[in-house]
Amino acid sequence: MLACGLQNRVAIMAIMRSLIVGAALAGVLAGCLAGTNYAKAADDSPVAVEQSEKKKAAEAIDRQYKSTLERTRKDTPAVRADPWQSIRGPDDSKPKR
Repeated sequence: MLACGLQNRVAIMAIMRSLIVGAALAGVLAGCLAGTNYAKAADDSPVAVEQSEKKKAAEAIDRQYKSTLERTRKDTPAVRADPWQSIRGPDDSKPKR
């Protein structure tokens, strides 16, 4: 009789474990689904819409700035600056040693 009672307990424990694991997984899944719905609802708030508009405007300004920089770099010829030009004489040759 004792062996039969022990087997029933093991079987009951196995069933309880599977039920607990199933309930935990169902809770996690429900939490994930609720979280995604909450995130979607939060994106529709006026504050979030305003922030996204500001971000888009800032990105547009940044694109304009970068395109202006590229145009000015392409338009100007590459001129080498000589900071010692006023100190040197009209002769560009190097002195011989």
